[in-house]
Amino acid sequence: MDRSLLLATRGLRAFGFGFSAVLIGVYLERRGLSAVLIGLTLGIGLAAASLSGLASAWLAARWGRRTVLAAAGGLMAVTGLDLAFATSPPLLILAGLTGMLGAASIDLGPFASVEQAVLAETATGSERNLAFGRYSLTGGLFNAAGGLAAALATTADVSRGFFILYALLGVASATLPLLMSGRVESASSGPAFGSFRPLVGLAALFALDSLGGGFVANAVIAYWLHVRFGAGAALLGPVFAAVAVLQSASYEVSGRLANRIGLINTMVFTHLPSNIFLLLVPFSPSIGWAILLLLLRFALSQMDVPARQAYIVSIVPPSERAGAVATTGAVRGVAQAFGPALAGAAIGAAAFGAPFFAGGGLKIVYDLGLYFGFRDRRGAHERG
Repeated sequence: MDRSLLLATRGLRAFGFGFSAVLIGVYLERRGLSAVLIGLTLGIGLAAASLSGLASAWLAARWGRRTVLAAAGGLMAVTGLDLAFATSPPLLILAGLTGMLGAASIDLGPFASVEQAVLAETATGSERNLAFGRYSLTGGLFNAAGGLAAALATTADVSRGFFILYALLGVASATLPLLMSGRVESASSGPAFGSFRPLVGLAALFALDSLGGGFVANAVIAYWLHVRFGAGAALLGPVFAAVAVLQSASYEVSGRLANRIGLINTMVFTHLPSNIFLLLVPFSPSIGWAILLLLLRFALSQMDVPARQAYIVSIVPPSERAGAVATTGAVRGVAQAFGPALAGAAIGAAAFGAPFFAGGGLKIVYDLGLYFGFRDRRGAHERG
């Protein structure tokens, strides 16, 4: 029951994030914000989402996980109401401070660290890898559905209606955690942060991976396909919809594979081939080959996500799980904060394939570092 409530909350929030990520830029422009102010709002939202996980992990150790998850839902509701009804640019810009703007990844924000700690409490032993796969699958599918639903927002009034819906989803997300049992709370008391030593190397590698990801963001890939082969929106839309479906399906496979070969092996042996496909994309002789290589890449590239989440919560004491997720998430988020500058440089050289070589190369270094640095360190449930 607790896990079902957690997945329902995750799905509702991911659906809201899905349409918000598509609508937010155009919506803020319609509300009178300049390009500079829109960029500032999105930057604040990304930074707040990256760092708010640290605060929520600290508060969860004192107030309880259910309370903090409910508060995160409340922040989502406040954000939706602000965007729907605020009329002055300063109030619209401040919406980013909640960390619930929807511009960031669904795995960043004040909820992610606590949710993953709760998931570890409700799924033990061989269940844990599959549970994290289902957690990522739920988020991926509902996020994609939200993005598709955003196509209905053809006017400013309809867009405002979507952000009212966003607020209502926040209310639901605030309510469901309160229905969970006391089993979701940490069974042992202790500080939210403490075991930094096993996380230092991991956090550095995750930052490297996120830095590489900045070069091959979907927007950069879409622009490269347009420049190189003349692809338009009519083709790019279905291609990236297929990408979302492949990524979501891969999450389910990830949990089952991790049970067979281990978490680190799953992370490396799926991620490394995906980056080889990425390096081959610029050599594609036609758009058909380019799309095929990209689909092969995306079918594998996100399988490390649930394995990474399950691994992080399994190498620290239970009371520090939320803090461990928050710490590594903040490092990844800070690395992603360089994304705008990196994407700008990458787009400038997109026709020459530079983003693929830089992104793929950095990610391969990450894969090799992860394998040789952590292959002999298993998660607690793997050792059991």
